[in-house]
Amino acid sequence: MHKFAILTILVHSIGLAYSQSPVGTWATIDDETGQLKSHIKIAEKNGTLTGTIVKLLIKPESDKCTKCTGDKKDKPLIGLSILSISKKDGDEWVGGSIVDPKNGKTYKCTLRMESENKMAVRGYIGFSLIGRTQTWKRVQ
Repeated sequence: MHKFAILTILVHSIGLAYSQSPVGTWATIDDETGQLKSHIKIAEKNGTLTGTIVKLLIKPESDKCTKCTGDKKDKPLIGLSILSISKKDGDEWVGGSIVDPKNGKTYKCTLRMESENKMAVRGYIGFSLIGRTQTWKRVQ
């Protein structure tokens, strides 16, 4: 009887790991100061994740994306779509991109849920080994 209960809990835990969703609002953390920086709302539509800035917690030099290029150039930071990922691969979202409004650069991006309220966001150029990972925390 006890073996069955342990097996049931184990199977349920594995299922939860794969069912955790990045959909929701996430707090980003400034790499230099360690302070909460912004809130990003992640939504899913037709299998694609998009992330939009919904709140700034640290006042930037400008309230617009002055260093961005293309259709994001000089757009307001609040409401700016900075994340797009269209493929789920096991417990990761891959094949996406993320914009850093501070420098205007676009990086390749992957997301991996570490827990229901913690997510690893990796931005990189070229290969995933050359980049950095930030931990975002779900806003309750």
